[in-house]
Order: sequence, then C-alpha cells, then structure tokens
Amino acid sequence: MKRHTLKITATLLVASMGLTSLPVQAMSISTQEAIELTAAVDGRASVNAMLARADVQAELARYGVDPTQAAERVAALSDAEIASLNQRVGDTAAGGSVVGAIVFIFVVLLVTDILGLTKVFPFTRSVR
Repeated sequence: MKRHTLKITATLLVASMGLTSLPVQAMSISTQEAIELTAAVDGRASVNAMLARADVQAELARYGVDPTQAAERVAALSDAEIASLNQRVGDTAAGGSVVGAIVFIFVVLLVTDILGLTKVFPFTRSVR
C-alpha cells in the first residue's frame, strides 16, 4: 500500500512539473526599441490625460460624442496613430508654432532695425 501511494505521488509530481514548465524565450532589445516602446506608452498616456480633462469632455459632448466611446477608440489606435495624433495636437495647441514664428520674425526685424539695415520700428535707434 505504501509503495502504491509513493508511486502515485511520484507520478503526480512528475506530471505537475512537466505541465507547469512552459518554454520561455528571453532576448534583449535594442535601445531604439526601448525608446519606441516608452514613447508609445507616454503618447497613449498623454492622449488619455487629454481626454480626461473636463473641457475636452465638454467639447466632445457638444459634438455629440460619448467620452467613454472616445476613450475606447483611442485604446484601439495603433502606436503610429497615437504618435501622429500627439504630433498634430502639439503643433496646433495654443498656436505654439505660430507664436514662435512671430517672435522669431520680430527679433529679426528688431536686430536689423538696430543695425540700421531696415527702418520698421520707430522706437529703435540705428547704430549708424
């Protein structure tokens, strides 16, 4: 009886060890792949944070879009689509690129005015 119990126990232990050990393959990834992975995660978090804002939800409701449905659609987007969306939002957010261009043009005109190459602003005095 003891031998029979020992045999059954040993068989069950061998079977359980064989069933629980699954083949696993580990490999290293490049730095570029790690950066792309974190960029995708950060981009998705950025879009989700934007969707969670009250003003965005109010605007979605004004257009007749359910915020939960919008969140589900964002979850279904690919990493490339999320990156494209973040880029477009960043380009158009509060006129960021337009303000930068206007400031750049103002500084260039101011410097050329001070150097005496142009006379655009009446409040500057030429070096010449």
